[in-house]
Amino acid sequence: MVAPATATDSLKQKVWDGGRITPAEAEALYHLPLAELGELAHRRRALAKAAAYAGRGNEIVTYIIDRNINYTNICNVYCKFCAFYRTEKDADAYVISFEEMDRKVAETVALGGTQILLQGGHHPGLSLQWYLDLLSHIKSRFPQINIHGFSPSEFIHFEEVFQKPVEELIPLFARAGLGSIPGGGAEILVDRVRQRISPRKAMSQDWLRVMDVAHRCGLNSSATMMFGHVETLADRIEHLERLRAQQDKTGGFTAFICWTYQPENTVLKAPTVGAHEYLRTQALARIYLDNFANVQSSWVTQGPDIGQVALQYGANDLGSIMIEENVVSQAGATFRMTEQDMRRLIEEMGYEPRQRDNWYHLVK
Repeated sequence: MVAPATATDSLKQKVWDGGRITPAEAEALYHLPLAELGELAHRRRALAKAAAYAGRGNEIVTYIIDRNINYTNICNVYCKFCAFYRTEKDADAYVISFEEMDRKVAETVALGGTQILLQGGHHPGLSLQWYLDLLSHIKSRFPQINIHGFSPSEFIHFEEVFQKPVEELIPLFARAGLGSIPGGGAEILVDRVRQRISPRKAMSQDWLRVMDVAHRCGLNSSATMMFGHVETLADRIEHLERLRAQQDKTGGFTAFICWTYQPENTVLKAPTVGAHEYLRTQALARIYLDNFANVQSSWVTQGPDIGQVALQYGANDLGSIMIEENVVSQAGATFRMTEQDMRRLIEEMGYEPRQRDNWYHLVK
C-alpha cells in the first residue's frame, strides 16, 4: 500500500520540478532536514545551469580573480555592524592616491585578474569630479579591467551630496568607466531591520531603485544578503522576494551572494551564526530565486571547507580569490585562498574549475 502524498511531499515535488514557491512555502522548506533542503537546492542549481557553458553547466564551477579596493575608509554612516569605517579625524583614515590605485590594479593584472571591486565609505568631502577622474584614470591605464564599483548605498550618498538624481549619476559614472555595480549594502531589505542596524544608510526602496536604474542603463549588478543579526526568517524571505521581483522586472542581477554577520570588533552584538544556518539559508535562496542563474558561495566568511560544501547546497560559483579584502577581515573573518587552492577545492567536489569574468563568461 502506497502512503498518500503529504503537503510536504507535494511541495518538494514542486521544487524538484522547478516551480516557483511562495513565501509561506519558503518558510516550510526552511524547516526541512538540512540534507533534504540541500538536495532540493542542488537540483535547482542543475536546472538553472542546464543550458549554460555549452551544455556542461552542471560540471563547471566558476571563480573570478579580482581585487577589492576600498578607495576610502572615511564614512559618516556609522553602521553598527561595520568595523572598517573611520572618521576624518582618525589617525588611520585615508583616501587612496591614484598612484596607489595604479599599483594595486597592476598587481591584479599580473595575477591574471579581470576586475577590481571598488567600494568605499560614504565620504562627505570628495567631489563628483574626483570619482569621475578616478574611473577614467583606471580605464585609461587598464582598459582590460572591469570596474565593478559603488554599491547602491554609495549612489544614494552621491545623490544627496552632489544634488543629482541617480538617473543622471549612473550614466555619468558609466561613461567614465564604470562597468557594473556590486550588491553591497543590501544587508536585509526590510526597513524595520535597517533602521536598527544602519539608520543613516539607504533604505530598501533606495537600494532597489539604484539597481533598477543601473539595469535599465545597461549595467549588470550582483545581489547580496547579510544575515544572522537582528532579522527574522520572515525578514530573510521578504528580502528574497524583493530581489526576485526586481529580477523579474529587469533581469539585471548576475548572481546572488549571502553571508553571515561577522560580529567581532563591531558595535552590533549578536550570537555568531554557524555553518548549518549558512548552508540552510543559501539553499533556500537558490530555490526561491528561480530567476537567478548564479549563486556564489561565501568562503570569505565561512572558510574554504564550508565554502566547498556550499557547492552542494545550491552554489555554482566559488567567488573571488580575494587578492585584497578589508571590510570583512576587520570584523573578524581572515580567510585567504590562492587560485590553486580554489581549483583544488572545486576539483575535489568532482567539478571542472573555470575562471570567469563579471558576466560569467569563461576566461580562456
